[in-house]
Amino acid sequence: MDELIQSRLETLPTGPGCYLFRDKKSQIIYVGKARNLRARVRQYFQENSSDYRYFVPLLAKVLGDIETLVTANEIEALILESALIKEHKPRYNVRLRDDKSYLSIRLNARAQWPRLEIVRRPSADRSQYYGPYPSATAVRRTLKVVNKHFKLRTCDDRMFASRTRPCLEFQIKRCPAPCVLEIDAEAYTQQVKFVGLFLEGRSSDLQKSLEDEMRNAALVQNFERAAVLRDQLQAVRELHERQRVAVVSDTDIDVVGLYREGDAVALALMVVRAGVVRDTQVTLLSKTELPDDEIVDAFLSHRYGVGGHESQTISLIPDEIVVPVQPQTCDALAEWLTLQRGRAVEVVVPKAGAKARLLAMANENAQHRFRERRVQEKSATDHSEALQQRLGLPHPPRVIECVDISHHGGSDTVAAIVCLENGVPNKARYRGYHLETVSDGDDYKAMLEVIRRRFARAKAKEVGWEAPDLFVVDGGRGQLAVAVAVLEELAVEGLAICALAKERETSAGDKMVDRVYLPGVKNPVIIDRHQAALVLLSRARDEAHRFANVTREKLHHKRTLTSELDRLQGVGPKTRAALLKRFGSVKGVREASLDELERVDGMTSARARVIFDQLRTEGT
Repeated sequence: MDELIQSRLETLPTGPGCYLFRDKKSQIIYVGKARNLRARVRQYFQENSSDYRYFVPLLAKVLGDIETLVTANEIEALILESALIKEHKPRYNVRLRDDKSYLSIRLNARAQWPRLEIVRRPSADRSQYYGPYPSATAVRRTLKVVNKHFKLRTCDDRMFASRTRPCLEFQIKRCPAPCVLEIDAEAYTQQVKFVGLFLEGRSSDLQKSLEDEMRNAALVQNFERAAVLRDQLQAVRELHERQRVAVVSDTDIDVVGLYREGDAVALALMVVRAGVVRDTQVTLLSKTELPDDEIVDAFLSHRYGVGGHESQTISLIPDEIVVPVQPQTCDALAEWLTLQRGRAVEVVVPKAGAKARLLAMANENAQHRFRERRVQEKSATDHSEALQQRLGLPHPPRVIECVDISHHGGSDTVAAIVCLENGVPNKARYRGYHLETVSDGDDYKAMLEVIRRRFARAKAKEVGWEAPDLFVVDGGRGQLAVAVAVLEELAVEGLAICALAKERETSAGDKMVDRVYLPGVKNPVIIDRHQAALVLLSRARDEAHRFANVTREKLHHKRTLTSELDRLQGVGPKTRAALLKRFGSVKGVREASLDELERVDGMTSARARVIFDQLRTEGT
């Protein structure tokens, strides 16, 4: 054993804290926590250790130093470990995608006619926030139910103020049209209260409130309103019974299911609120040879924001968390969650009963999603092998990149490179380029610049810029020639490259066919659209085309926004940048309410009022 490591082991503290393993280049490769640092760290170096994690046998070769950070208790160690993993991203820790923020639903009950808004970052504006929700699909599903049964307005403040007649939402009985019609303000306020109860998952309270209001309306012979309340009550009951989990109390529970085959793991999180399954999310991990308890431990820390500072994660914490195996720091995690929530939180591993059946359901969800991914990977492998044979490639292309150029009438020229891994888009490797040196819409100049910029970084061996197995150019023989010239200029060798062009088949009238051009090959390869070999290429091309258009539109909107804002009184460079960052487009700024403008960084109420009035004047 290295003398430095031996000396570190002899002087380890006995209290709680975190330990950091550094490699011989001083890079942090693993972060762990322990109740007793000396006992825990020494276990890694004992003969006949029962620790079977894949990286433990490698420590003798790669370990350069051990660093310890002592904390006052296990909770502090838990928080510190999470913060260190997020900061350093050690390669031997569990890798989980870090969502910057969740989506929430905002309800400003103080507004005259409140509405629901989707926001990403709640602020301290005395509004009510519901969620967070894990995806846009979950939010849309919730809003669809609310709009159908509770009929709050959906238009923004600017549109609301400018309307002169009811919109389609009124025609299909989804909105009472308070914008132009005189409606009962008290009844609308009551609807807002019902919406709050629904979004909080308080189904029993909501049903009782609806029953009381229905009876009161009937007593005063307001039978029309009583009928509306009756229909709402029936809808809530049906929805609750359809989603209700049998034999489970009204306790809020998160259930974590796990399924694995070797180093591939699927984690399913089933969110149960007041006895109703609100959502199921599945996280897939690959090359994860860590034990189940450490995976669950990392997942829970990530889920509930241990070590983070976003207050919105507090609303994610339930009464109980059901897990398949006990996490490493189960007691410390439960104590930290209790402190954050202000009420008791339990982390349990059920052996029998209703919660065990819930856990079995979550495990089944994890297994189902795992098998789905296996089928997708098998399909992608078949397509890769077909493409290899059709193009004569040295090996199946697992990682495919495709480049596309887009411009707006010769201006706002951009390039986009997308990446498919095993047939699935890897958006972490998507790259958008603003090509300032190309102003005339010249595709060849644009292709020259973007490929030079992309592979110069690959040549420099920058992390995340590794060359793909196959590089696809959206275009014909000319674009391919440009790409090959750049690669020769950069001395990039061994890269499989081709160009994919959709061209008219002259012998078949108006029929369009896909031709693949290869370097040094005179005649293109024609692949029928029904052949498996074309699937990955066409998928990459379509995604590159979509992403290039999105990138170009963002650039165009940014420039349009800048020119529009330059004409507004009281808007300087800092304010313009803040508006651009917050709303992203002219439409976004124009549709922003006064309250939303006031929340822009550095904005005063007076300046927001000036901008709001100018935008409304220009819009009329």
